[in-house]
Amino acid sequence: MNNYKRFLLLWAGELVSSIGGGLTSFGLGIYIFQKTGRASDMALMTLLAFLPGLLLKVPAGVLADRYDRRLLMMIGDGLSGLGVLYILICMLQGEADIWQIYLGVIISSVFSALLEPAFTATITDLLTKEQFSRANGLVSMAGSARYLFSPIIAGFLLAVSDIKLILIIDICTFFLTIISAAVVRKGIATKPMQEKKSFFQSIKEGWDAVRARKGLLLLILLSALITLFMGVFQVLGEPFVLSFADSKTLGIVETVAASGMLFTGVILGIRGIKRNFVKMMCIGLMISGLGMALFGAFPKAATTCIFGFIFFGALPLANNCLDYLARTNIPEELQGRVWGFIGFISQSGYVAAYALSGVIADGVGSVTGKGVGTGAAITIACSGISLMAIALGMLRVRRLRELEEPADDLPEMPGEIAS
Repeated sequence: MNNYKRFLLLWAGELVSSIGGGLTSFGLGIYIFQKTGRASDMALMTLLAFLPGLLLKVPAGVLADRYDRRLLMMIGDGLSGLGVLYILICMLQGEADIWQIYLGVIISSVFSALLEPAFTATITDLLTKEQFSRANGLVSMAGSARYLFSPIIAGFLLAVSDIKLILIIDICTFFLTIISAAVVRKGIATKPMQEKKSFFQSIKEGWDAVRARKGLLLLILLSALITLFMGVFQVLGEPFVLSFADSKTLGIVETVAASGMLFTGVILGIRGIKRNFVKMMCIGLMISGLGMALFGAFPKAATTCIFGFIFFGALPLANNCLDYLARTNIPEELQGRVWGFIGFISQSGYVAAYALSGVIADGVGSVTGKGVGTGAAITIACSGISLMAIALGMLRVRRLRELEEPADDLPEMPGEIAS
């Protein structure tokens, strides 16, 4: 089995994991909204599921450079299932309290933090630079699966059963992802660590690598702004649709909208992107912002599908370019810990979005007297316009364009780190 086939096997495992996680996220979101009727409670669940993983990204990145990355993926995937299992046990004993759901998603998020830096760095281990763009397209497809397949599956499952069946299915997916990581692990020799360094020294080296290439840190900071606006859409899209439709319709809307990611992801997986990465990234972000701005203009399933498709369809283009620009400006031996920093900084925007967007939507809905649906629509539209403005400004930043030049000046770090 060559390395690209190993990557495809690993990718297939993450695809299954993404679908299972999307089922649980969708089901729990509906469960909480039906119990409380507040967008802020849904947003709080999203925040609690996300924040522990974000805070642990940097130390998880160091671990990914110091120890076997495939083993870390297996541990992270396997133990993250404990949180889902806890929620299931609580529901089998009767209706789960909101705090029990919050605790379960926190447990799952803590262990999932081991997964992302190890998975991202493993892609670098397996593939050549020429294969990165194609691989990034496939990775975007796997990430989109939680929006493409999970909502419609969960919507129909909730129509014939309840959330307990969804949780059971999600737990079963963990076994498949562990097996795929184990098979890939057998085919890759672990490099011995030549120099033992302190944990904090390793963290410092990761931070130094982020600052070493001009424009990389700026790109990461701008990514935090981008995730802020995108996080608003992720949180408020569901309560907006639920304000005029049921959970089955919501599942259909999310699946149709997310098929835009599948469409673009397939094209990028086949063709990739060869040049003009900054320009293509900004174009993708502007199109996504336009889709956001128009998403809530009409409270109808058909229009939300159309503009949701536009939003999701442009995301892989932006993500692919951003990933390439970052990956090609990071020394190979520092991939794990640098991606930990990149994830921590760039995704911090989600924290603000998850913490504030629900509260803002509830407040706007109360002030206008038209309810949470209208509040969500207005908040989403403002975020879309802001995203378009940020993308337009990025086109004029010279330091970002310099990231496309050959990175011959990357610092060489002493000693090989275990991969």
